[in-house]
Amino acid sequence: MKPMVRYAVGIGVLAGIFLAGVAVGKNQYGTPPTVLHVVAGKWTDEATDEEKQQAMEALKDMAAQIDGIKNIWVTPERIQPREFNYAFALEFESREAADAYAEHPAHDVWYQIYLPLRDQSRSLQISNR
Repeated sequence: MKPMVRYAVGIGVLAGIFLAGVAVGKNQYGTPPTVLHVVAGKWTDEATDEEKQQAMEALKDMAAQIDGIKNIWVTPERIQPREFNYAFALEFESREAADAYAEHPAHDVWYQIYLPLRDQSRSLQISNR
């Protein structure tokens, strides 16, 4: 192969590799139809660390009992307002699953553990439906 042709082929190969890298590296995101239920709150001053841990474990137990809960998050990375000191999130498969959660007997059991420890909280639900 002539040197000029070899040079042109080499440039073409490098350009292809570069463009493939750009295509792979492009930021991609999804817009799932699930419903996220996000809660941030503040424990009562009387709540002990053990009680707080029990409430979060009870939250996980509740999630395991309710159909339609896909994922759960219990370790906050950042909370606002700053005086709040816990957060969690539940991902529901659908609006119907999120509605059923609020009426499920396991939710009532969890509330019996959680509510006496909760000073205040804020919650929201988000979806792409």
